[in-house]
Amino acid sequence: MVEFRVNVSTKDGKTRQFEVKEQHAGALLGKRIGDEVDGILVGLPGYRLVITGGSDRDGFPMREDISGIGRKDVLLSKSKGFRNAKEGQRKRRLVRGNMISQEITQINMKVVKEGSRPIGEKEDEGSETA
Repeated sequence: MVEFRVNVSTKDGKTRQFEVKEQHAGALLGKRIGDEVDGILVGLPGYRLVITGGSDRDGFPMREDISGIGRKDVLLSKSKGFRNAKEGQRKRRLVRGNMISQEITQINMKVVKEGSRPIGEKEDEGSETA
């Protein structure tokens, strides 16, 4: 079955990391960058999260403007997946599409709506694994 490492960025600027396995990971398959998901999928009931990006098993970043699940060569200039050394420099880079598939290992999310309990309390209980 699929397994994801999910990084959740909170409104106070902190990031928490969760492991998502089994049925919750299956519910994330097919979602795209920009989709809102329920926080219960990562063990945060009452929270609403939005998918902001991720990377695949080889480290290639996901891009919101590339549709699908596959990798594509794209000509980039100063954006996700490429940092230019000189002004005006462009380079062809391999990036992943915006849909979550089984090849994705890391998903980045941010909090849109907070739940009743702070994320830090959830972590102290030791039940951060969904």
